[in-house]
Amino acid sequence: MNAGLSALFTDFYSLTMAQGYWKNKMSGRAVFEVFFRHQPSGGGFSVFAGLETLLKTLKNFSFSKEDLDYLSSLHYFEDAFLDYLKDFRFSGDLFAMDEGTIIFPQEPVIRVDSNLIEAQILEGLILNTINFQSLIATKTARVVLASNNGFVMEFGLRRAQGPDGALSASRAAFIGGASGTSNVLAGKMFTIPVLGTMAHSWVLSFSDEEEAFRAYAALYPDKTIFLIDTYDTLKSGIHNAIKAGRELAGKGKNFGVRLDSGDIHYLSVEVRRILNEAGFPNATITVSNDLDEYIVDTLTKAGAPINIWGVGTRMVTGGNEAAFSGVYKLAAKEEEGKLIPTMKFSDNPEKTTNPGIKQVWRIKDEKGLAVADIMTLDDPENPDIPEKGKQHVFWHPQADYRHFYHTILNDDSAEALLKKRISKGEIVSETPSLPEIQQKVREGLECFDHSYKRILNPHIYKISVTERLRTLKLDLIKAFDYNVKKI
Repeated sequence: MNAGLSALFTDFYSLTMAQGYWKNKMSGRAVFEVFFRHQPSGGGFSVFAGLETLLKTLKNFSFSKEDLDYLSSLHYFEDAFLDYLKDFRFSGDLFAMDEGTIIFPQEPVIRVDSNLIEAQILEGLILNTINFQSLIATKTARVVLASNNGFVMEFGLRRAQGPDGALSASRAAFIGGASGTSNVLAGKMFTIPVLGTMAHSWVLSFSDEEEAFRAYAALYPDKTIFLIDTYDTLKSGIHNAIKAGRELAGKGKNFGVRLDSGDIHYLSVEVRRILNEAGFPNATITVSNDLDEYIVDTLTKAGAPINIWGVGTRMVTGGNEAAFSGVYKLAAKEEEGKLIPTMKFSDNPEKTTNPGIKQVWRIKDEKGLAVADIMTLDDPENPDIPEKGKQHVFWHPQADYRHFYHTILNDDSAEALLKKRISKGEIVSETPSLPEIQQKVREGLECFDHSYKRILNPHIYKISVTERLRTLKLDLIKAFDYNVKKI
């Protein structure tokens, strides 16, 4: 997916700035970091997704002759700069967390270390890929948690934002914990189980409901789910499903029913009662109809007897959350052969960045539960690494008074999350399968206390910085204040 995407897939300002860097011979080393500012949907965690898609796209990200002819026609770019772009390929290093990692605001999830021009051009591609898939993977993980880790089908193709949005959403939803997708092309491309039942049009195409159910059961005796709300769920649908189901039972087959409208809680309880009384306690109940994590959470807590959840629109679009808040910021730049930390200042503390090249460490307690994520300066010559057996003080990333003390127990209780994925333009890390990434999400969530995973009002997980990083930030703030006073 997107393996042959043109390097024109970038914001226009990235190219105008790139020409400016080239013109001013500013092609030195630069380090950009990707992080996000707030949890979507007011949740307590997010899921990092889209890394494999990004790596495969970067491998062939380039300008064709037609691309360069188009840029020439805009009359913004010099011919010599367009000649420079003929050989454009990403030749730097890229570090990233494992896809499927549980992530939190302010911490870098990707680091790009390259020349300034290359790094600038990649901004749009990286954010587009990571933001959307992380949003959908996070939304899906919340739905799955709300269902008490139940069986969730992704039904979003018809409401997704275009073909690529639908494919990316299916991939991300599976990472987040969906058991399968209705999107057949996504099933082929990503080896995701394809799932589905029947539409109301199937039932309406036959002379009566019972005939429609019998015909479907004859076609798919091992995977029969009857849609029972086309006419009247309790007066006709469930009873016709039982009639057709008895024939399947006679052949040793099970069946299920699906509800797609009405009061899902009330109807599921009544349908379960009728099925049980008819001698079908193992018949499954599937529900759909504009579900999201809040509705699923309510139904689960109410004890609704639901076996399978079909979730579409509000999962593959992000629901009320229009976008993931990922940003791409310069963390360090080369000056006179040295990398110098950079920092964006803002009247809004949330938009003031943390300077320098950073690593992220996940700190765990003696039970293996995550305590905090710690940002450190990633300096091989002067390591800023949490040491085992030593008590550390960790500070709030806004560099204010908030802090806490923690002793690192052993090597296993502090894990470095950013790892090299691309070295000098070549992919150097193995790509796990989607089921492996999905399992990483599941195992990652198990490392967090339930309070961080609440659908409503979750506990806020600690994201902190070391003493050295805090000092660097304060020093840059003081230097900025001094320079402002001189103006």
